[in-house]
This record gives sequence, C-alpha cells and structure tokens, in this order.
Amino acid sequence: MGRLIDQLLALAGEENIEVFLVGLPRTLKGAEGPPARRARRFAEKLAERSGLRVELVDERLTTREAGLRLQEQGLNARAARLRIDSAAAAVLLQAWLDARRHLSD
Repeated sequence: MGRLIDQLLALAGEENIEVFLVGLPRTLKGAEGPPARRARRFAEKLAERSGLRVELVDERLTTREAGLRLQEQGLNARAARLRIDSAAAAVLLQAWLDARRHLSD
C-alpha cells in the first residue's frame, strides 16, 4: 500500500491534483464488508500522507454500467474485459462530477 501511495503522491505533484476519489465497494443492499473497510483504510492513509482531500465514492454498479457502455461501443467480450476497470473508473468519476454539479445548482 505504501508504494501505491508514493506513486499517487508523485502523480499528484506532477498533475496538480487537489482531490483523490476512492471507490467504496458496497454490496447491492448498501452494506460494507471487508473490501469497503480496506478502501476506507486506504483513503485514510492517502489523506494522511498527501494532506489532500480524499473522498469515498460508492462504486456499486459501476462495473455493470461500464460493461454496458463498452458493449454499446461494439467491443467484443474479450476487449471489454481488458478495459472494464478503466471504464468503471470513468463511470465513477462522471457520477462524482454530476453530483458536484447538482450541489452547485
């Protein structure tokens, strides 16, 4: 975990990042299990080390939504599987941006 945080800190410096988003993997019913606890611990350590704001974002259904979007682009199942994580991250980011926009309206 320390090495990943080091890499993120370097990226934050290079890209002038002001906030980190960390996916919070909840169950479909909204419960938090071991993966969510790990995500929370990671977010806390990242915030401590970076001094930056770290927000947890519910990532329920992001993989499913990403898969549907990749299918709409005409990707076959194998190609979609190779891109699913980055596509799910894009879905998560878009949801966060949309929520922020609604807060400022």
